[in-house]
Amino acid sequence: MKKNLIRIALGLLLALVFFGHAAKFYQISLLNTLDAFVYDARLRLTAQGGVDERIVILDIDEKSLAEVGRWPWSRDTMAALVNKLFDSYEITLLGFDVVFAEPDRSSGLASLESMADGVLKNDTAFQSALKALRGELDFDKRFADALSKRPVVLGYYFTNLDQANRNGALPAPVLQPEDFKGRTVDFTSWSGFGGNLPEFQGKAISAGHFNPIVDFDGTSRRVPMLVEHEGKYYESLSLAMVRVLLGNPRIVPGYPEGETNSGPEWLDLPAEQGILRIPVDEYGASLIPYRGLQGSFTYLPAADALTGRLKQEQLKGKIVLLGTTAPGLMDLRVTPVGSTYPGVEIHANLVAGMLDSSIKQKPSYVLGADVLLLSLCTISLAFLLPILSPLRATVLASGILLAVACLNFLLWSSGLVMPLAAVLSAILTLYALNMSWGYFVETRSKRQFAELFGQYVPPELVDEMARDPERYSMDGKNAELTVLFSDVRGFTSISEGLDPKELTQLMNAYLGAMTRVVQKNRGTLDKYIGDAIMAFWGAPVADADHARHAVTTALEMQAELRTLDEPFKQRGWPALHIGIGINSGTMTVGDMGSKVRKSYTVMGDAVNLGSRLEGITKQYGVGIIVSDSTKALVKDVIYRELDRVRVKGKDEPVGIFEPLGVAGQIDKAAQDELKLWNQALRLYRQQDWDQAELQLYNLSRMCPDRYLYQVYAKRIAYCRANPPGESWDGVTTFETK
Repeated sequence: MKKNLIRIALGLLLALVFFGHAAKFYQISLLNTLDAFVYDARLRLTAQGGVDERIVILDIDEKSLAEVGRWPWSRDTMAALVNKLFDSYEITLLGFDVVFAEPDRSSGLASLESMADGVLKNDTAFQSALKALRGELDFDKRFADALSKRPVVLGYYFTNLDQANRNGALPAPVLQPEDFKGRTVDFTSWSGFGGNLPEFQGKAISAGHFNPIVDFDGTSRRVPMLVEHEGKYYESLSLAMVRVLLGNPRIVPGYPEGETNSGPEWLDLPAEQGILRIPVDEYGASLIPYRGLQGSFTYLPAADALTGRLKQEQLKGKIVLLGTTAPGLMDLRVTPVGSTYPGVEIHANLVAGMLDSSIKQKPSYVLGADVLLLSLCTISLAFLLPILSPLRATVLASGILLAVACLNFLLWSSGLVMPLAAVLSAILTLYALNMSWGYFVETRSKRQFAELFGQYVPPELVDEMARDPERYSMDGKNAELTVLFSDVRGFTSISEGLDPKELTQLMNAYLGAMTRVVQKNRGTLDKYIGDAIMAFWGAPVADADHARHAVTTALEMQAELRTLDEPFKQRGWPALHIGIGINSGTMTVGDMGSKVRKSYTVMGDAVNLGSRLEGITKQYGVGIIVSDSTKALVKDVIYRELDRVRVKGKDEPVGIFEPLGVAGQIDKAAQDELKLWNQALRLYRQQDWDQAELQLYNLSRMCPDRYLYQVYAKRIAYCRANPPGESWDGVTTFETK
């Protein structure tokens, strides 16, 4: 634990940084950006999709502008449209996402009245005609009459621009300060407004603002259901429309139990159908429940409704929102589901979300839950990551990351919005800190091991050792290991036939290929002795399968050697043949040498025997010889017993074997040959020379190139001439190395 104190302290410090952001002591803009990105991604991923047939958007589109004329249209046109919608199409509710702030002077009535008060003041005929026409030419009155006693909700806007004007008329506020029971509310406050003409506002049943809240990144994710202006509170267009649909119930602010000073977390609309609850945040805003991309509601051209080209069933009984998608009218907004999204469809989404109770909530306790979750995750990781291996640390961090993401998504699916960026970023940052620390600080041990062992063992073993360096050292010790020696046959004549440069290239190619095989099988490369290779298994990293890895290496070395034949031939080089000797036993391993030069190597009788076995491979015409001790440790390999020998420097005889391959991978012909050979060897040791010779004859016909059979045929001929006697043990003694 002591060696990890610095890492733990740094982890806790990072946790504290993220804690401050989550607790809103300060804000980190990058985390806010990430949270917005995650919110938008979740919204798009879980959007309901499809088209809501209850709401229709009557679109002042390019087609309508081209047909009817530029906006604003004359009020008699608007009056005709309203009358058509209610009388002919029988719509349920009409909401305007436009403002009628200026009088309509397109009829010329103002000019006529000016003339009536001036030069034609005494013209009785003119005065009579004007009086008769006034009703026809007062377009504003005609529009006001069309609005009267109909479920129409007008739209207007608030502004906080410098020298904000107050144009037109506001509807009656829906709440007063006393409705909040003396609580502190932090609703969006506006100083100016752009309302409809008083005669329109007076005739309409209701009106609502269409101001969204534009977040720091310019995206519209929320709309304030209630805003404050001069101490009074006004509702949004969507809320006003829903209230009209429900019979204009009063708005009742709702508060969490036990909270005495916080603002409302929801708004209740007690109607005959029951209480409709609308979640709001601390600013009185609701998250826009985007149904999907633009087009989640039916769009119909306003000109088609005006001219009666629409079928009645397209509008009958519908909630209609009049707005625009024409780019020139500047009602396109950046949203999570589109960068040019019509503002009118935002209100359609909110109306549908309120009616379906699908608006997600973000209550005040989310702040505490986020802080608690972040604290638990970061503190746990700060203490656990430093003491775990990289793999376990990765599994732990990934598991917590996945659990947090799943929990967040589960809460989202149930309608609760929790921040995600801070806790995810904290987990990833703590993980990155610990991995970086391991790479830049603790890899010093790995580099030290690489300097000590890198030239001997493959990189993966260095990595394994560096995970727990205290277990490994270069001090001498005795251990059961397996050693391998290999040597190129006829190397002297090969070297004499090549110039030094080509010989160097040939040896580099050969030694490189053989070394890769050794290291692939977890071998420790001891040294190159000219054209010879010495390697061993079982140290410095303990290996319970040291003998198996050595035998596998020998078989793969012989196979790899043959892949060099063609490229060597193309360069005019001879094909190489090698002999390999393998032995297992107790050896001394460690860093040995002098102050001038040391080497991590193995020594002992078992090592010497391995070298002797390599030397006698050519006596039997085989590529690999393993001792009986190695054979006993690797039992799933098929061997050909070659002999029992007494090598120079060792009195005890040793059984020697040639590995043929893994059991189950030897073809039938080879198995049949092996059976005949075992019979021949048994007959030879029984001194049944005739039968042994007959078997060898049959074997030589099967495999005329097998030098081993020629060796034993010569031995039988010698034994016939020089009978060994009954005490003969069948052991072959070699006096040379």
